Amino acid sequence: MDTNAQSWLQTRPTLAAWLEDYEAISQEYVAALEAYGIDFAPYNDDYSARQTVKERLRHKGARFRNGDASISVGPLSSACAACATDAGSKTFYYALACNRSCYFCFNRNQVNYEAEKLLNPQWPLELARFLDGPVTPTHVALTGGEPLLYPDEAVAFFAQVQKKSPAIHSRLYTDGDFLDEALAARLAAAGLQEIRFSIKPDDPGAFEEALRRLAVAKAFIPSVMVEMPVVPEMKEAMKALLRSMDELGGFGINLLEFGYPLGDWEPFAQRGYQIANPPFAIPYDYSYAGGLPVAGSELVCLELLEFALDESLQLGVHYCSLENKNRMQIYQQDTVAILDESLWHFDDQDFFWKTAKLFDGDGQRVRLCLEAAGATVKEDPEDGFVQFHPRFISVLADKAVVPVVSVNVMETTDGELTLRELGLYPQWPSLVETT
Repeated sequence: MDTNAQSWLQTRPTLAAWLEDYEAISQEYVAALEAYGIDFAPYNDDYSARQTVKERLRHKGARFRNGDASISVGPLSSACAACATDAGSKTFYYALACNRSCYFCFNRNQVNYEAEKLLNPQWPLELARFLDGPVTPTHVALTGGEPLLYPDEAVAFFAQVQKKSPAIHSRLYTDGDFLDEALAARLAAAGLQEIRFSIKPDDPGAFEEALRRLAVAKAFIPSVMVEMPVVPEMKEAMKALLRSMDELGGFGINLLEFGYPLGDWEPFAQRGYQIANPPFAIPYDYSYAGGLPVAGSELVCLELLEFALDESLQLGVHYCSLENKNRMQIYQQDTVAILDESLWHFDDQDFFWKTAKLFDGDGQRVRLCLEAAGATVKEDPEDGFVQFHPRFISVLADKAVVPVVSVNVMETTDGELTLRELGLYPQWPSLVETT
């Protein structure tokens, strides 16, 4: 904590105590993971470097979405734009069986993984329930495992989607090992609109083979992409891949933040990887099976976005962070109820419920100022704060107070909806107090 913050907290013991509690929770979370042998990077190790690149990207025209968790340049698949809220968009698999065994694969975290590796004969009914459901379908995807282990099922899947509505955007995730011209033609005839190839970063010759497969697919399928995790040490190789994809005329590439799937740590340790510290800006029990972000991956992804801009590539380049993968969960939890809009703000970027608080007499000192600006002010004497809507924080810019943003999420416990506060984020004023 810097000198400015410490100065303000000296006269705000209640706020200091709350912040200490949340910091302890964050440290306990990391310590519990370290007990399993996971190695964490130093706290905020490359934070300044990442923020610097983000500022340059903003200046150069990159698009920031979902609370900066999704950043893109050039064309962006409509499926990526739709995935955060999952409204009308759904991804299916009919088997988790795969011909590869990637050490970073998170499918092993799926419930009933061994059983789910077998082909599910009920998949046409499950797809039909979604297509005929109450929400108009806009995007449908097929993933795995490796879905092209069952080529006839893959063709039938997209034919069923196309029969329902050719306007539905359909996409396929595949490693491409079983794709040839004949199968690409069949998939295209069945209505497949977008194909995303995964590349295993440390496979010799993987990039060259992926480009060959991209060329095969591009002859038949409208939108051809790569979607792959970015390991920190492969920045230069990734630049070469981006150039080659651009020359080939590929639609785009999704750069995924490299994740540790909370399984065997040894393959990560052998490669010298560490987990980002803190793993997430808002600590929480996120359900996405991808796990924890590997330190250094985000910085390389950001630098590749800047490379694409500086090289004037026509290729769409999209950075999809693990934070971005978690957005859907938070959106679904937090849209089951509406809170008092005079006090609460639903953030349409990160999908958390937020309110503003003042502690240690700050609320009483500026209550008249807030009410004069039109704010509803609610006092909570038990927990020692005054609450108001975050949009009124700007009213206090010249006041000697410390407004705090409270970040919250909806949870269901024993059938009852509850609101859980996840953290407090002070908006520190200048060190020189004004009145």
